[in-house]
Amino acid sequence: MTYDFTSIIERAGQDAMAVDAVGLRPGAPEQPAEGFDFIPMWVADMNFPVVLTVQQAVAARLAQPHFGYFSLHDEYFAKIIRWHETRNRVTGIAPEHIGYENGVLGGVISTVSAFAAPGDAVLVHSPTYIGFTNSLTNAGFKIVHSPLKLDENGVWRMDFADMEEKLAQNHIHVAVFCSPHNPCGRVWERAEVERAMELYRKYDCVVVSDEIWSDIIRPGLQHVPTQSVSEDARMRTVALYAPSKTFNLAGLVGSYHIIYNAYLRDRVRAQASKCHYNEPNVLSMHALMGAYEPEGYAWVDELNQVIAGNVDYACAYIAEHFDGVSVSKPQGTYMLFLDCTAWCEKHGCGVEDLLRAGWRVGVGWQDGRPFHGPCHIRMNLALPLSRVQEAFARLDKHVFNA
Repeated sequence: MTYDFTSIIERAGQDAMAVDAVGLRPGAPEQPAEGFDFIPMWVADMNFPVVLTVQQAVAARLAQPHFGYFSLHDEYFAKIIRWHETRNRVTGIAPEHIGYENGVLGGVISTVSAFAAPGDAVLVHSPTYIGFTNSLTNAGFKIVHSPLKLDENGVWRMDFADMEEKLAQNHIHVAVFCSPHNPCGRVWERAEVERAMELYRKYDCVVVSDEIWSDIIRPGLQHVPTQSVSEDARMRTVALYAPSKTFNLAGLVGSYHIIYNAYLRDRVRAQASKCHYNEPNVLSMHALMGAYEPEGYAWVDELNQVIAGNVDYACAYIAEHFDGVSVSKPQGTYMLFLDCTAWCEKHGCGVEDLLRAGWRVGVGWQDGRPFHGPCHIRMNLALPLSRVQEAFARLDKHVFNA
């Protein structure tokens, strides 16, 4: 490996929610018992040092003694275009198709609000990213879930018949599509995306496609941008991206949309402008440009190898050691979504008891119920392998086989 994915970096007291919020806020893990250090496996950020070109780009800008009003550089747009041409095999993106978003969820709400009114129904797959649930609910929209199903090989699949029934019965005209899927980790096949988009075309839905995880997939798989599957998909979809998941830049803020349809673009931008807060930060602009340097391409390729190794280790360990726990091996993201139903039933406990047992020994995993997993736990594997191994050893000795 050229880059450092093995060092254990100290994040406590360094503006890191993943460790500083422990025991202090709702939804956060509790403090571990004496004798156990904390292993952060809940917040969806990474415990790896950032690629050096990001630090260099931000440091170079900090060396300039002025931070006044600014405009997005031509280089900003050029690097986004080149990133998608190279990694997603997309051509035809022009600077006018790209727009800044303070965050992907802000882009989701701007888009939904531009084409639906509070009280209107929005189709979302379940399990569901908690950010979708909170933001859509807070904005007054009615969420209609179409549950994903596990096939005979343990692979999460869309239920197209259920999707069509929900779209028709609820007169839905806006859908949120997550690709790759969070929390299930599916990297959708082209035929799956095509079929979903045909349904959205049939029911005249504007599609908000959250593709923030599109860079973090297993080697050998290819992300299929939603807009790429047909001309109709290209024209009815608002796609949302960010370097924040890929390069661990969430604390700098800064996402972007790609919208080809001029009418959709005008409506989304008009809606986003109304809050007067959807403006870029000069440091986040330079961070993106630093991330999308050639070194960033190489860094992400190594990152995906490291995460693939962590996923392989974790899934094999679960299958061998944790009787009653099942997991669909994620094809993308760095999250696991553990189904603990059988284990809890066998041991006469609930998932909250299981969560606390892990927290007591310093394994900071996350309650899966807010993600619509009834007896599920969400687990972040973006850590050095040595920490993943330590976490699973503790779970084996002190929790699942205590």
